[in-house]
Amino acid sequence: MSSLNVGDKLNPVVTQPISRYTLAMFCGGSGDHNPMHVDIDFAKSFGMPDVFAHGMLSMAYLAQVLTTSFPQTAIRSYGVRFASITPVKATVTCNGEITEIFEEAGEKRARLALTATIDGGVVTLQGDAVVALS
Repeated sequence: MSSLNVGDKLNPVVTQPISRYTLAMFCGGSGDHNPMHVDIDFAKSFGMPDVFAHGMLSMAYLAQVLTTSFPQTAIRSYGVRFASITPVKATVTCNGEITEIFEEAGEKRARLALTATIDGGVVTLQGDAVVALS
């Protein structure tokens, strides 16, 4: 991204609906085998209507907003707050916006506000990141 300004929006990332297959593959890849994410009977025994996505899966999707807009080497910080679960079959939409441009450690940097939402606009993650611009 060449000329950035406060208020500029980054290109959104929209996932395919979260499938049970995706959850099973994420279990294997991440080592997080919590049955709440893959075993519907287990999830229902805790009052959930179905399994739901790992928070870290949603965090990975949200990180794609950064990595599709900036080189990975430019990322200085990235953090999120989990606000709501992401149910199976939900589509996740990830957005970012520049909230500040500043200098630190001899670099021009941008602070970003990041948000992941699911169908109906429910916010599942809110985060922020700092990236180097130069």
